Amino acid sequence: MRMNWQDLHHSQLTCEQLYQILKLRNEVFIVEQNCVYPDIDGQDLMAENRHIMAWQDNQLCAYARILNHHNYLSIGRVITVPNARGSGIGYKLLEQAINSCKKHWAKDLAIYLSAQAHLQKFYSSFGFIAEGDVYDEDGIPHIKMVLKS
Repeated sequence: MRMNWQDLHHSQLTCEQLYQILKLRNEVFIVEQNCVYPDIDGQDLMAENRHIMAWQDNQLCAYARILNHHNYLSIGRVITVPNARGSGIGYKLLEQAINSCKKHWAKDLAIYLSAQAHLQKFYSSFGFIAEGDVYDEDGIPHIKMVLKS
């Protein structure tokens, strides 16, 4: 699968890109996972936040959002289209997101994520370490994880 990867500051997003991001997040996080929550949370277009995207034939195939909290970073909204799951694109997506964090911010900033608990092994393969116990987030078990420099 040949992908075109982009790492964009929110000010660089086109209306079409933002629409496809929100559409994919809605399709998977709200409809597929049957989880009603406010995905449009006001953080997509704030500060120095970044958007990591993989495109194939002008269709968004994978996405992650990086939020800058000033004293730490967080990777979230990690998503792949259903028909690309199991292809390895998720590994490439997380690799791209981690590399973006290291490229755009101080290398000593901790990188956090709120992982769905069943994906803990996946995130651990990148060096993320669980912090605390599993907790409920919008009806789905999650665990806080951190990647320290």
